[in-house]
Amino acid sequence: MGLPPLQWNTNLASFAQWWANQRRGDCALVHSNTNYGENIFWGGGPNWTPADAVAAWVAERPYYNYQGNSCQPNEDCTHYTQLVWRQSSRVGCAKVICNSGDTFITCNYDPHGNVLGQKPY
Repeated sequence: MGLPPLQWNTNLASFAQWWANQRRGDCALVHSNTNYGENIFWGGGPNWTPADAVAAWVAERPYYNYQGNSCQPNEDCTHYTQLVWRQSSRVGCAKVICNSGDTFITCNYDPHGNVLGQKPY
């Protein structure tokens, strides 16, 4: 694919931490509805890492059909497509251990990906 690396951005990381803190009480997989691209992850228990979240998003790759620019029926591949969106150049992530003891991780991307009608790369 020849994609350029994402650059860590402290503003995006601060926003991600703010949003993760909002989810501390319920650990719900709810998006922040911002203009940033966003991937969210939930894991049972406190030992999940950002690398685990990224691995889960990358694992969606087999569900993406590049030629048709679509996900397989009944499968989500939009975390993967955001992760590899060529125009996204900056990223910031955060993790919180929820009151339940589970893990919530979020990454925000700028500019956002998953633009309708456009391929990620």
